[in-house]
Amino acid sequence: MKTALLFPGQGAQAVGMGRDLAAARPACRALFERANAILGYDLATLCFDGPIEKLTLSSHAQPGIFVASVACLTAWREARPGAAWVAAAGLSSGEWTALYAAGVISFEDALRVLAVRGRAMQAACEEQPGAMLSVLGMPADALARLAAQAGVEIANLNSPEQTVLPGPRAGIEAAERLAREFGAKKAIRLNVAGAFHSKLMTSAARQLADALASVPLAPPQHPVISNVTGQFHTTPEAIRELMVRQVTSPVQWVAGIRTLQAAGIGAYVECGPGRVLTGLVKRIDKQAALDNIADHASAGAGPSPAEAE
Repeated sequence: MKTALLFPGQGAQAVGMGRDLAAARPACRALFERANAILGYDLATLCFDGPIEKLTLSSHAQPGIFVASVACLTAWREARPGAAWVAAAGLSSGEWTALYAAGVISFEDALRVLAVRGRAMQAACEEQPGAMLSVLGMPADALARLAAQAGVEIANLNSPEQTVLPGPRAGIEAAERLAREFGAKKAIRLNVAGAFHSKLMTSAARQLADALASVPLAPPQHPVISNVTGQFHTTPEAIRELMVRQVTSPVQWVAGIRTLQAAGIGAYVECGPGRVLTGLVKRIDKQAALDNIADHASAGAGPSPAEAE
């Protein structure tokens, strides 16, 4: 059974993320210290102690989740030195963590890119206020009609049962009201700063493109799923283009997991705060073996992933 790593994106932030790992493991503490020096502010304290209102800002959440996720990956490697993995995927900003894990980008460059990405997306949120709505149990045709009537877009295709809609706040409010009428089992407003993966993020995509132009990227040492295509990334230049497009494009999470399944992946380890991604995988691949590394205790708990074939 082959293992893939999963990395969460914005929305997974939680006060306390990474705190016990930094306290218990010098290598994890060093990651937060490096991040503080690179960013020029105390990201560690913000992650460990909040407040959540400040941590939820895109400019803080994206770098914070990245460092916390890398700390989880570091702890997993330390605790299970015989474990192997053969592919990776990340949701939204978590795709950058997957690219880091696969050797495409350095820790320092990934952190700087996410700082720019987060600030640009936060600015876009303030320029054009938006929101996101998670819709459960709605057929695709009804979902398309709902989005058109409410004036919103379709973004994250998270599982066969869950899709996320981004759009202006008024449009999301309308979609929330209409969801039951269109056959949804449930509609839940997400704890995010704006309408990510939509046209409202166009200005952020332009700023990210400018920032990425001078960042060195290497070929992946392990396959990494692209959110935009649901297929594996290829060359560094194609990665650069797709990671800009990702800011305004739907996240093809279901297609990505299907690609991993076709490649023989049967086990997944989610490294980072929360358990959202393994929950989504379970709805796509009911036979998958799942593990979560979110803190010091879980790094050494649970079944070791299988060696790569």
